[in-house]
Formats: sequence, C-alpha cells, structure tokens
Amino acid sequence: MITLRKSGDRGHANHGWLDSYHTFSFANYYDPEHMGFRALRVINQDRVDGGAGFGTHGHRDMEIVSYVLEGGLDHRDSMGNGSTILPGDVQRMTAGTGVLHSEFNHSKTDPVRFLQIWIEPGRRGLQPGYEQKLFSRAEKLNQLREIVSPDGRDGSVTIHQDARIFAAILEAGQKVAHQLNENRYAWLQVVRGAIALNGLPLVEGDGAAIAAAGTLTVQASEESELLLFDLA
Repeated sequence: MITLRKSGDRGHANHGWLDSYHTFSFANYYDPEHMGFRALRVINQDRVDGGAGFGTHGHRDMEIVSYVLEGGLDHRDSMGNGSTILPGDVQRMTAGTGVLHSEFNHSKTDPVRFLQIWIEPGRRGLQPGYEQKLFSRAEKLNQLREIVSPDGRDGSVTIHQDARIFAAILEAGQKVAHQLNENRYAWLQVVRGAIALNGLPLVEGDGAAIAAAGTLTVQASEESELLLFDLA
C-alpha cells in the first residue's frame, strides 16, 4: 500500500530569513495524522537567507541528518566539531544525552537549501556523536546509493537505528528499483524533479509511505533527485 503526502499539504512556516516546509508535525505545526512514519520523525525542507541561520540551541535523543541541496551550511557544536556542509555531503549528529549546536548560511548573500531529517534512535541516552561524508553525483547517478545505515556498510554514515537511507539522481527516463522485504516499511521523498513510484506521479516536495513488501520502481520524467528510507 502506498499513501501519498503531497507537497502542498505539508506544514509551512515563513519567518522571513527561514522558509520551511514540514512533512511531519514540527514546532508550531501540529497534525495528529502526520506525526512521523515509523522511526522517521522529521523531514523539513529549509531555505535560509544569506547571513542568517539557527543560533546555538540544544537537542537530545535524536539522530539528526542534514542533506544540503544548494549553497553551504556552517555547523558548530558543543562536541568541538566545526564544518561547512555542501551539496553531496551527508552529516549525522547523534544528540544522545544532549548537544548544543548552531547552523548558519555559509554565504552572506546567497540562500542555502537543505533537508533536515530526524530519526528516533534505537535507545535513549547515547553518547553524542558526529559524522560527515561526501557522496558524489557520480555515486548517485541513475542508481540508489546507500548513504545512511545502522552498520556503516559501503562507506555510509552510521546511525543508531534500524533504518537505511538511499539517495539517487535520475536522468530523464531513467529508473531504479528497490526490494522492500517483509516487515519493512519505506518512505520516499522527492528532493527535486518529477518521478513515478510504481506508476504514481510525484513532484518536488511530495512524499510517499509504503507499507507492503514488494518491488518499488522509481522512474524520472525529468532529471530528479530522491531519498528512499527503508525502515523497520
């Protein structure tokens, strides 16, 4: 069974410097029908103006994954990490027992666009941690590249949950397939472009929950980018 979550039905908050779309309930947007999917708790599509960002704030007991689409995002945290996240980079921060961090647009003039993803960890009270890796366009072109996993397989970023994230950039007409096993669930998020999931059309910002085992086939009608979550 596939349940669509259309882009225009998401929560939306425009703070001037920040324009954010919420796939699931977040901050002042609350929808009891969309509190998350399995361990996937947050998918926010954020656009931050040049020179702006999120000042120092705290998190606990969450696996936070950042996926930059355009521009650069400067990260600083209480663990001593400091980096700029660029398109192709995947950053994972384990909040665990508690961490403070800030995120600011690397540019003073141009916007940064990124996805902020929260996944509930398998257990609470973890030691805070940080990881960042680059996955090139070539690694994702016309194929599903595993970028996040519970075991770090194939050089993926490691999270503390039985969840895997795959990324793909599909040229027009190209398609990929993923076998969803019994007792597994999937969420597909269209980052940009237009695709068909088992024949169902989706466009940028759309998501889909999949709750039945079988083969998932994604075909692009124009150059597109997507994330596929395989969840317990």
